[in-house]
Amino acid sequence: MVIPAIVQEVSKRNYLCCKPPINLQGYVLGNPCTESEVDKNHRIPYAHGMALISDELYESVKRICKGEYINVDPRNTECLKLVEEYEKCIDRINQPLILTPNCEETSLDCYAYRSLLTTYWANDENVRGALHVNKGSIGEWVRCNWGIPYTHDIKSSVPYHMNNSIDGYPSLIFSGDHDMMVPFLGTQAWIRSLNYSIIDDWRPWMIGDQIAGYTRTYANKMTFATIKGGGHTPEYKPEESYIMFQRWISGQPL
Repeated sequence: MVIPAIVQEVSKRNYLCCKPPINLQGYVLGNPCTESEVDKNHRIPYAHGMALISDELYESVKRICKGEYINVDPRNTECLKLVEEYEKCIDRINQPLILTPNCEETSLDCYAYRSLLTTYWANDENVRGALHVNKGSIGEWVRCNWGIPYTHDIKSSVPYHMNNSIDGYPSLIFSGDHDMMVPFLGTQAWIRSLNYSIIDDWRPWMIGDQIAGYTRTYANKMTFATIKGGGHTPEYKPEESYIMFQRWISGQPL
């Protein structure tokens, strides 16, 4: 969510202060949280499209909740019950990559085990020494520390995307199509809200003779792409992510 705001700030400061300026060429975002309600409200349509909930439940929740599944009016008890049914259906789904089992990250055969290892690695004094971290400058490093008291003053990064694209900065926005945390449907929704014309319409992008995902290019140099079978972060499909990035940064079509 913060990257588009940082890009805008760097761009503004380049004109005000910096010689030489930061050589800002554009930016890339993968499965980005952009506007929390938009992102989360698209989880239910996504779950339906991926056959995680029934047609009947989806049609009912869509009709009764009218597209608002997060901040439900507490008086709408029927909607609350339907959302609860949805939650039961997806309770054991691993949302960052729905193809993988929901498992304890302490288990060696769990994909998330690598995340646990990063915690040990980043807190190892030898590692900190190799990275020239000043001794005692930080305490315990915690991955995804949700308890940090941030001031959430950016409710939506859509205006920043618009300003950056108007200023001429290219952007690549991509989604692993099996991520349910920030589903591609939500990302497509906020991109559509910009009302940019389509330059290159929806088509597959290839690696060799295999479809690696799908892409669409908009005016103002914004490209959207999916990674087939990808999850919430590029680590799930590293080769495809790398090739996509290399093509985009070199100005090649995906």
